[in-house]
Amino acid sequence: MPLPKLDDLFTTEEERTNDKLEKVIDIKISDIDDFPDHPFKVIENEDMFNMRDSIKENGVLVPALVRQKPDGRYEMVSGHRRKYASQLANNETLPCIVRDLTDDEAVIIMVDSNLQREEILPSEKAFAYKMKLEALTHQGKRTDLTSAQVGEKLESKYSVQLLAEEVGDSRSQIQRFIRLTALIPELLDLVDEKQIALSPAVELSFLKDEEQYAVLDCIECNVATPSHAQAIRLKKMSQEGTLTTDEIEDFLSEEKPNQIPKMKFNADRIRNVLPKNIEEKKIEDFVVNAIEFYGKHLQRQKSMDAR
Repeated sequence: MPLPKLDDLFTTEEERTNDKLEKVIDIKISDIDDFPDHPFKVIENEDMFNMRDSIKENGVLVPALVRQKPDGRYEMVSGHRRKYASQLANNETLPCIVRDLTDDEAVIIMVDSNLQREEILPSEKAFAYKMKLEALTHQGKRTDLTSAQVGEKLESKYSVQLLAEEVGDSRSQIQRFIRLTALIPELLDLVDEKQIALSPAVELSFLKDEEQYAVLDCIECNVATPSHAQAIRLKKMSQEGTLTTDEIEDFLSEEKPNQIPKMKFNADRIRNVLPKNIEEKKIEDFVVNAIEFYGKHLQRQKSMDAR
């Protein structure tokens, strides 16, 4: 018979059970590293400053989830925004739950916890879907199953279809988002900024990097983004090996049906007169309201001068 462990002799069953339960502990923020290739952006916006103020007043109400690394440091799984807001609040520690997770389990939890947010950028969905699909596929290739037949069924289950059932997007939509990961960062930023729609962006993702940079140069010069039809033609010519910089320039300089002329401004000049910490989505309304207010001011000035 095996001898009982020393701990078993001097602790009760309840104490041993409690020791196995997850606990919330305060960890130095400086000891917590971000999740590798974290696809979700942590932005200093109004929501972030509200979270900072809430943490200052009430503390962090929901602990972050971390896992311990071989070197003794910690890796953030869920809670990047809480960590950043805590730093803004000048906190040195963050309440965390430490959980033992495999790489694939950590990816799935990290993605799922962030997909609950109301606003998710296309680039965030793109890389998050790609990471989770890879993790699900890895889990489907387990080698500890009782039979090959069960293993094949499991591998098939952990596919795009399973991801579609979990996130609510169709299989084709998930594949379209994942295609965006092939875009150069500058074009992907334009997708996030809603200057390029999803459909043409997917077509542009099939272009070689140098061709995408040529498209970017033309977009900046012509202040015009490709339509879906133009992007399809660019993709076709790229696959045929006939796409040149001149062809790209010709396509993007074409006048599109119902095209609304775009106005180009120096972003730095605009930023210099905007209130600090204004959200990106509120800039247009602020500028329009300011122009309307200035117009009314001029009208009042003219009325006073006419008296």
